[in-house]
Amino acid sequence: MRKNIFLILVAIHTIAFVKAQTIPVGSPVIESYLRRQQLLGKFDSSFSFNYRPINLSKNGLSIDTAVFNKYDYFKKLPNSKGDTQITLLPASLNLAFDSDHPDSRNDGAMIRSRGIQTLVSGGIYTEVGPLSIQIKPELVIAENRNYQGFPLWPRHYESTWQIRYIWFNSIDQPERYGTNTYTKLTPGQSSIRLNKWGLSLGISTENLWWGPAIRNSIMMSNNAEGFPHFTFNTQKPIKTQIGSFEWQFITGKLVGSGYKPPAHDVVIRGRILYSPKPDDWRYFQALSLSYAPKWIKGLSLGMTRWVQQYNENAKSTGSYFPVFQNLFRKNDREEFGFNLAQDQAFGIFGRWIWFDSNAEFYFELAKNDAPINFRDLLVDTDHSRALTVGVSKLFPTIKENEFWQFNFEWTQTSQTESRLLRNSLSWYIHGRVRHGYTNNGEVLGSALGPGGNAQYLEVSKVKGFDRVGGAIERFVHNNDFNVFAFSDNFSSATIKDFTRYWVDYSVHAFYEKRFDRFFLNASLFYTYSLNYQWEVLFDPNDPHAFPDTPGVDRNNWNLDIKLSYSLF
Repeated sequence: MRKNIFLILVAIHTIAFVKAQTIPVGSPVIESYLRRQQLLGKFDSSFSFNYRPINLSKNGLSIDTAVFNKYDYFKKLPNSKGDTQITLLPASLNLAFDSDHPDSRNDGAMIRSRGIQTLVSGGIYTEVGPLSIQIKPELVIAENRNYQGFPLWPRHYESTWQIRYIWFNSIDQPERYGTNTYTKLTPGQSSIRLNKWGLSLGISTENLWWGPAIRNSIMMSNNAEGFPHFTFNTQKPIKTQIGSFEWQFITGKLVGSGYKPPAHDVVIRGRILYSPKPDDWRYFQALSLSYAPKWIKGLSLGMTRWVQQYNENAKSTGSYFPVFQNLFRKNDREEFGFNLAQDQAFGIFGRWIWFDSNAEFYFELAKNDAPINFRDLLVDTDHSRALTVGVSKLFPTIKENEFWQFNFEWTQTSQTESRLLRNSLSWYIHGRVRHGYTNNGEVLGSALGPGGNAQYLEVSKVKGFDRVGGAIERFVHNNDFNVFAFSDNFSSATIKDFTRYWVDYSVHAFYEKRFDRFFLNASLFYTYSLNYQWEVLFDPNDPHAFPDTPGVDRNNWNLDIKLSYSLF
């Protein structure tokens, strides 16, 4: 037991999260290690892992609630004289490579890009009394090579392109970020905060992750670049007589990528399909709350709601706290007014750790179209629904402190059969807020994007910080578009084709290791894409062509390497 506690302490020291700072979302090795330690009962059980980044400070987990607190380790740390401390944060390097087409996910400020892409980051942290300042900018450089996107006529019908532009015009998700090398310097994982009693009030550009999902969080993930936001949040569980509470309330600014969708100037059937998006930033507000009852150890339940609108709409209507308004459509102040110019979603989530089994079960259920009233919610629960369900378990081996880890996660964001009576369109797109739920051109929620479904199965061997294993995944791209474009119910195309699903089958190998001051996470994906971009080989000019023909399949290799080095 003391040996495991000491390993945690060494990890926190080595990564330079010494007296404070946060563990950024996606940090190599340490985040997954702490989650495993919790399943083994060696890390604070009241912390839900529903909110990340993880804070390790005198107001957060490291001193007040983490199990290693009682060993008084932090009083012995170097460079902690007086009330002021300046710490060099770990230098980090993220490297990604995609051979045929973009397939990297949950990579923050990095973009969808073919070729080599790098993200480098480093910075400083200081704390004076309740004030903390973390400066950790990120530099992104992407080769941004050309690749095959959604193909033009005659490889797709003109009517198919008209349907495709329902999505292109309702979300800011460019296929390519220009035609040259992409370079961008961002504030990255930076923040200025006032911290007291386990609470934090401040300004931040850090990436956020809400909910218990490991791969696909529906409401908030690090799939897109972090955005500037005011935040009021807990840094650790706030314990009461009925249990522990965690929350985060944010108000932020979302911006567009500035890049147009493909074929935006092509004339199809006498008109240009592309409709320019408003030149305005989006006012974003969200509230997420999690509760862990004291009577059921390891259980946490929570809710999240976010609302976004263009800044001009917020100014003209004075709607600056929309997250507390209009949960049901019956409360809309105007049938065709500013409420329809707001994009919103509401969800619930839960996580339950079974300590005796070293296992956890988690879920996230959300809706992106507000019900008319509570009765409507009960009658049509599937309408506009997205769902993630997962389970993770550790199996001990014959060696001390060594385990096999099993993880399965299933995510569905495509519409259910409810669309036959009431079409809600896809998650993350919107008819009025036409940038969709994005920042800098990437979805803020699940990396699967609009209409995406996936099943992921992983097996690994873990010991301490080290983890090596593999996984398989099935990923259906934008099933909503597929149904709308090629089914009998919606399509006006000559040929109704039930074989057009764009499905990726992936084999995944990964390796995590701590080398003294280095923390390494390396993964290699091989993906076989069936019907890439929903394209098949039949002649579209032949109305008698049988649709069940071979598709245009592609192979892609994806390499991701994350490396963190502490200067201490």
